[in-house]
Amino acid sequence: MSNKPFTILGQDIPAGKRTVLDIEVAKLHTRTTVKVPVIIERSKVDGPVILLLAGVHGDEINGVGIIREIINQKLNVPKKGTIICIPVFNIFGYLIKTREFPDGRDLNRMFPGSLNGSLASQFAHQFTKEIAPFVDYVIDFHTGGGERDNISQIRLDSSEEKTLELANIFNSPYVVHSSYIAKSLRETLKKMGKTVLLFEGGKSNNLDPVVINHGIRGTKNVLIHLGFIDGEIELTENSTFIKSSKWLRSNHSGMFKLLVENGTHVKKKDLLGVIQDPFGEFKKRIFAPFDCHIFCINKTPIVNKGEALFHISIDG
Repeated sequence: MSNKPFTILGQDIPAGKRTVLDIEVAKLHTRTTVKVPVIIERSKVDGPVILLLAGVHGDEINGVGIIREIINQKLNVPKKGTIICIPVFNIFGYLIKTREFPDGRDLNRMFPGSLNGSLASQFAHQFTKEIAPFVDYVIDFHTGGGERDNISQIRLDSSEEKTLELANIFNSPYVVHSSYIAKSLRETLKKMGKTVLLFEGGKSNNLDPVVINHGIRGTKNVLIHLGFIDGEIELTENSTFIKSSKWLRSNHSGMFKLLVENGTHVKKKDLLGVIQDPFGEFKKRIFAPFDCHIFCINKTPIVNKGEALFHISIDG
């Protein structure tokens, strides 16, 4: 049974109870207060704390859908420890379907934040001081930005054995080595000694049922593995591990005709797409430069020279 006090956002969380708190972000011009709901389920039995977080970028909706379903299926009700869910972190961006905070900043480049900085920096600071210290594990859900469509994947630093173990348990189709980005939420949590999985799947302003199912199943696997909930771990994917990668960029501007599916393994000189003009006079084919996996595709219909089209593995 649990006898230890657990306090977060200045409130004591009772054992065995569901508690919903709010992070007060700011006030609108109308003086209406903008709040971010934080859903906390604490078991009667002491254990670790995991945070499930989505919507750092307000237009990345798949993660919101994943956490919504996790709550709906009551997978966030632990037999041991505490599960915290923040389905919509950047509530401003979510409401107007945009990536940024109202001050134009990318919230995921503002951590650990500042007490007297921009609005995004102040909000990042509030999270870093009032929530992050009290969690042990974090699953941070993202999608591709704009028209970039990510196949379901976990991104991590492959040198971290504990993180890699959880990624294998999550069992997404792809696991991608990704270095830490300065001032990102992931980097800040790492510096604080937290174990972080970053899930990427789908594209912005879109609900992809396949991606959402990957996210639910993977999260459930991790919760079972860490002892938060009971159940059987489902390992249904033969995860492909990508050690290094690059973007294949367009050498021309024009209409982009996509000829390959996301998540495909292609051979050198396989035809991936075509760039053409609207007048029937110009046509340039895009070929695979070497054998590789494609794990993100730009699905925009019109591209400019230099634009990233395919995220591909370098290691075959």
